[in-house]
Amino acid sequence: MPAILAAVAGIARELEVPAVLGTAVTTVCDLVGARHGRVEVTGPEGGVAEYGRAGGNGVVELPVRAGPKTLGRFEIEPAAGRQFGRREREVLGALVAATAMAVDKAQLVDQMRRRERWLEASYDVTRALLAAQDLRATLRLVAERARVVAGGTAGAIARPDGPGRLVFDVVEPPGEDADRLIGLTVPTEGTATGVAFTTRRPVVVRDYGDRVQEEQRDRAGPMPAMIKDLDSAISVPLLVGDETLGVLVVAKFRDKTPFTEAEVQLAETFAGHAALAVEFSRAQEVRQQLAVFEDRDRIARDLHDLVIQRLFATGLGLEGVSRLIADPAVGARVAGFAQDLDGTIREIRNSIFSLQAPAQAQGSLRAELLRVAVDARDTLGFEPRVGFDGPLDAAVPDAVRSDLIASLREALTNVSRHAGATSSSVEVTVDGAGRRLRMVVRDDGTGPPPEGPGRVSGLANLAARAVRWGGDCALVAAEGGGSRLEWTAELPARTGEQGSGR
Repeated sequence: MPAILAAVAGIARELEVPAVLGTAVTTVCDLVGARHGRVEVTGPEGGVAEYGRAGGNGVVELPVRAGPKTLGRFEIEPAAGRQFGRREREVLGALVAATAMAVDKAQLVDQMRRRERWLEASYDVTRALLAAQDLRATLRLVAERARVVAGGTAGAIARPDGPGRLVFDVVEPPGEDADRLIGLTVPTEGTATGVAFTTRRPVVVRDYGDRVQEEQRDRAGPMPAMIKDLDSAISVPLLVGDETLGVLVVAKFRDKTPFTEAEVQLAETFAGHAALAVEFSRAQEVRQQLAVFEDRDRIARDLHDLVIQRLFATGLGLEGVSRLIADPAVGARVAGFAQDLDGTIREIRNSIFSLQAPAQAQGSLRAELLRVAVDARDTLGFEPRVGFDGPLDAAVPDAVRSDLIASLREALTNVSRHAGATSSSVEVTVDGAGRRLRMVVRDDGTGPPPEGPGRVSGLANLAARAVRWGGDCALVAAEGGGSRLEWTAELPARTGEQGSGR
């Protein structure tokens, strides 16, 4: 009896399922003199433990039950030439019952620890919120903590990117595969991520990699190798009131244990906390931007009311003086100075528009492009200079507009990840006829990689968007160092032009 009590106490002492099973099978076989034992607990929190070698004679099977639940089974084989008597069977029954209770307790402890980890992850996000981290840093923390706590291979956040479309803004952990997935767009219909977004309910799938490859089969460029190995995945919406801010996705590699219903519920609770943190970060950014816009409006007014008027008056004066100068060479030089002042005035007016445009309505293409540049400030470490020329809002249709905005976002992402630049500029122009759109992104970084521009993450996507509109995309070394990316598109004729017989 003391040996049995000690055995029960030893089994009950363990707090993890593998340790319980290992201790149980070894203890049972030692006490009853068995040559082989095997215990198996099914389910996501189960496991298998064995003792000795099987001979296949006189195996006794006992169910491992905890109350109404059958957790698994115990197999015990007596030593060669022996059979279990009444006493051995009573010992077996007692120890198997003790094993069942210990397994049940270990599973409860495991669930409690998982809840603690999810709660700690929520606290991490809240601390980041109180530390006034920017929105992208908060999103990265949400994806990273969810991936680690859930035991996933990859974590990501997809956010709305126009009607019927989501874009993966954040992918964890960082690396070449993650770089290629950032900016990946998926439709809200027919995808697990989209269903979670539209229904506002968690979605769990198996063979996630196969689904993604099927959805993206027409996408330009090969998919990252890691995609095909993704198996079980959970997509959880980030909800704040009636608004869906995005979708948190956590996926595991093939052959990993699928997500359980309890894990889905914990992830849903975490997503609720994370959504509040994201909304708070977004509100903070809006307040900061409003403060910046107010200051920019003041600067723009000062430039317009004071600087431009003085430059304009000076230019008129120089033009007048140039006509009074007898020496043609000197007169030409003075007239040239006046033209330089005209160019300076145009540059300042363009800067004034750049200062004011982010506060304008959503309908302006210039405002949207400037907003992308402002959003890239955190990852670049500086705000790129943006310039425009031509009738952008009138000539660029909505379909081309979406690809232009996405291409600028991807181009600036490539600069932040690969160029090591300290400054960058963007020029977006439409020719006088309104038929050709051109975007040039320059940086002062390390230049294109020696292996060739095709290795730069996202360049295939940029080229695909340009080809869609009869244009092209090229990345070359810029004069004086750095890189120069030129993206072009042919614009469809406007309605008035079509009617004129052109």
